Amino acid sequence: MTDDTIMRYTLSGLYGITDPTLMPTLDQMLIQVERSLMGGATLIQYRDKSPDSEKRLSEASALNHLCQRYAVPLIINDDVALAETVAAAGVHLGQSDGNIKDARTRLGPNAIIGVTCHDSLALAEKAALDGADYVAFGAFFPSKTKPHAKAAPLELIHSAKEKLTLPIVAIGGISVDNANKIIAAGADMVAVIHALYAQNDIEATAQHFHQQFNN
Repeated sequence: MTDDTIMRYTLSGLYGITDPTLMPTLDQMLIQVERSLMGGATLIQYRDKSPDSEKRLSEASALNHLCQRYAVPLIINDDVALAETVAAAGVHLGQSDGNIKDARTRLGPNAIIGVTCHDSLALAEKAALDGADYVAFGAFFPSKTKPHAKAAPLELIHSAKEKLTLPIVAIGGISVDNANKIIAAGADMVAVIHALYAQNDIEATAQHFHQQFNN
C-alpha cells in the first residue's frame, strides 16, 4: 500500500459494516456493499464471527477487490491475520481482540487500525496513545446487532473531540433519522449495519447518510 493510496482515504462519513445474516451469500454481500459504495460509503468493515475460515477468506478477499475498485478502504473486524492475508487496508479491534502495537507491526505503518471503546473516554485515550487511527464509541441508540450493549451518551462525543485528535466513529442503532444528532455532536463517521443493509434501496439510503455530512 502506498502513501498516495492512504492520502485518498478520508476517515469521515458513512462506515458500512457487513452482516452475514443480511448477506447470506458472497454474491449478495458484494451486491449490497457495492450499492452502499455507489451511494457514498467511505469505509467498509468485513464482520463475520463464524469459524468457517475458508468462507471468511473468500469473502474478505472478494470484498477487498471490490472496495479497491472504488478506492475505499476495507477494514477487517477483529482478525489481524485475515487482514494481513487479503492485504486489507486495516483492522478493527475490540477490547479483547488483540494489541494495537502488535497489529501495527504486522500490518505496517500505513494500516488503518480502529478500536472499540464502548462508552469509555479512558479507553479511547489509551488507544490513541497506543497508535490507533480512529476510536469507536457506542451504542448511542438501541442496537439490533448488540442489543445488550451499554448505552453511550452523546456528551461522550463532545468530550472526546476536546481531548483527542483522532477521528471518532459512532455506532449502535444509528439510522438516517437520528444520524444528524450524532453528526452534530461531532462524530466523524457513523457506522451502520441494519439501517443500511436491511433497506430496500441501499444506494439511496447511503446517499441520505452521506448528504447529512455535507449539510
